[in-house]
Amino acid sequence: MSKRSLSLRRRWQRLRTVPGLGRNALTVVALFVVGIVAASLLLANTNYVYPWQDRFTFVAEFESTPAVNPEMSQSVTIAGVEVGKITGWRVSDRGTPIIEMKIEPGHEIHDNARAVLRAVNPLNQMYIEIDPGGSPGKLLPEGGMIPAGQTERPIQADEVLQHLDQRSRQALTDLLRTSDVALARAPEQLPDGLRATDDAVVGLRPVVEALQTRRDKIAQLVTALSQIASATGSNQERVTRLADAAQETLEVLARNDNDLRATLEQLPGLSDELRRALTATQDLTGQLDPTLENLNTAAEELPPALERLTATTRQVGETVDEARPVVAEARPVVADLRPLVNDVDVALDDVLPITTGLDRDTAVVLPYLNDLQAFIFNTSSVFSVRDARGGLVRGHFVLPPDGSALPGNRGGADRPSEGDGPTQDAPGSPAEGGN
Repeated sequence: MSKRSLSLRRRWQRLRTVPGLGRNALTVVALFVVGIVAASLLLANTNYVYPWQDRFTFVAEFESTPAVNPEMSQSVTIAGVEVGKITGWRVSDRGTPIIEMKIEPGHEIHDNARAVLRAVNPLNQMYIEIDPGGSPGKLLPEGGMIPAGQTERPIQADEVLQHLDQRSRQALTDLLRTSDVALARAPEQLPDGLRATDDAVVGLRPVVEALQTRRDKIAQLVTALSQIASATGSNQERVTRLADAAQETLEVLARNDNDLRATLEQLPGLSDELRRALTATQDLTGQLDPTLENLNTAAEELPPALERLTATTRQVGETVDEARPVVAEARPVVADLRPLVNDVDVALDDVLPITTGLDRDTAVVLPYLNDLQAFIFNTSSVFSVRDARGGLVRGHFVLPPDGSALPGNRGGADRPSEGDGPTQDAPGSPAEGGN
């Protein structure tokens, strides 16, 4: 009999003869068997990959892999069916993560496959969804890589919040903190609040449309002002010549200021009506302050717009060049009108019979004062030389319809001879009257 057989017999005899030793040995054996069974069940439920199992191994490069942990045996799926596990990871030379995956054999992965990292739940429990690709792609070899251009990752909440400033992040944090309290009674209170909000939004729609219309009109006004400013700023020489011509015209009007004042004194009631009309326009002027404030704000955007108006400036320059002969012809015509203006005072005697009927005419005009207010607001005065944009040349002359010369004025000036008057009326000359 061998020594080994004798040793086993002695041990068995000892287990039988020593009190309690056999029971203890049996308990140890039972616990060992239970541990093996429990470990087998746990590994079976966790889909543990045994070293001897045949698996296809490949890797995928991602831009980043938040919440990926190979030790948690996170799954790999194809068309929503789990086919493998994430088994490892490493960092590439470019600093990007490379995830190693092992899947069951029989699933063909091509080199045009795509890998998408997705979250199973809001706790960022991740898995990888594989689109295996197909023709004309080639089969991926064992250990092959899906490049970063064919992978996608989920956007994390902190990536969205990091683009907000400190105050916005704080406000969003407070909103999330208080949303639980605010929505505690949402089933009872939220429907009424939503209906009230809907009614408020519907009521605000006309206001928003009116604001949009106002914004469009202001944009058109700013564009027109920019065009005018650009045309004026680029044609200083032409504006200078125009100002010189305006100065000469104003000198002529200044020399006849007394006659014009006497004419106004012979029109009783007109000044009072004009004064009342201008008083009524003060309320409208007060309403223009918000518009002017908005224009002041919009003026900051004018410089970029003025740079785009070169074409308009060239067109204005061509227009001024075309008007230069007309202005040159107008100067002698204005000079020849001085004797005619001296006879205007005498011609006013013929106006007296007309003024006797002004009371009746005034009663007829009263219903149209609203329209007159708008006219006065836009023109300020027939004889004013200034408006909202500064000085403006204006004049008013009256000649008989047949074009004949007027009689001598009260100061004794001689009637102009037939050869003294202008031979033709230049466009825009005082003989035609104009504003």
